[in-house]
Amino acid sequence: MAARRKPQLTDAARPTTFEVEAYNERGEMVPTAIAGEHPLTLYLDKREVVTLMTLGHAPEALAIGYLRNQRLVDSIDDIAAVQVDWESEAVAVTTRKKTRDHSERLKKRTVTSGCGQGTMFGDLMEEIDSIELRKDVRLADADLFVLLEKVRKHETIYKQAGAVHGCALATSAGEILMFVEDVGRHNAVDAIAGRMWLDGIDGSDKVFYTTGRLTSEMVIKCAQMRIPFLVSRSGLTHMGHAIAKKVGITMLGRASGRHYLAFTGKERLLRTAPQPTAFA
Repeated sequence: MAARRKPQLTDAARPTTFEVEAYNERGEMVPTAIAGEHPLTLYLDKREVVTLMTLGHAPEALAIGYLRNQRLVDSIDDIAAVQVDWESEAVAVTTRKKTRDHSERLKKRTVTSGCGQGTMFGDLMEEIDSIELRKDVRLADADLFVLLEKVRKHETIYKQAGAVHGCALATSAGEILMFVEDVGRHNAVDAIAGRMWLDGIDGSDKVFYTTGRLTSEMVIKCAQMRIPFLVSRSGLTHMGHAIAKKVGITMLGRASGRHYLAFTGKERLLRTAPQPTAFA
């Protein structure tokens, strides 16, 4: 097997929070942490693709994951370098060979309902038909509850400053492999997708957790990463539900504590945890 070629990367993470002065209801000044937000224009082989509003916590992974999820780059091996320059508010991605012509794909844009105005290019909706997810993996509710408790206790930017969404990649045993926050949940998803590519992580038996609602964009990106379990503490949209059912994702919403609602794919779930006693 040929060795994987990782791209050259900058390490240009920005501070995630900034302290500002705020005044409470008594007129007292209270130093308060707020979340960062920065524009980052993505260039692919010198062609401008999109401007993302980001926390700046993992800009290189964000760029790679965005290109992966938009099907603008076929493999991590195709990427030669990812260079972030905050002075010009840009990230330049160069490939080892000239990328195919994406003119038609870039023309066809769908502005999604994701925070920060997510944009999806081309015919990603049509590509859903070619995605197959594993049917032999299972998620025990006891392990799901372990994951939810770990997420609850996880030290996050949201606890300091609010105004961000968080996403986690986890094992089916409830172990958090990575946790990313950003001002838009679609950015956090893309950053995780980028890290999965960089580290060669297979998503086919993993769980994806998000603090945000389950929209069509979230379901499509989860399917593209071949992840069979999608979990949110929030709700879902009608299109998100329809696509999850079509592609066969196990989608759980309103997941908090020891409660969840399985909207699709309940056949992958195992009930192993003691059930709460019903009161008359």
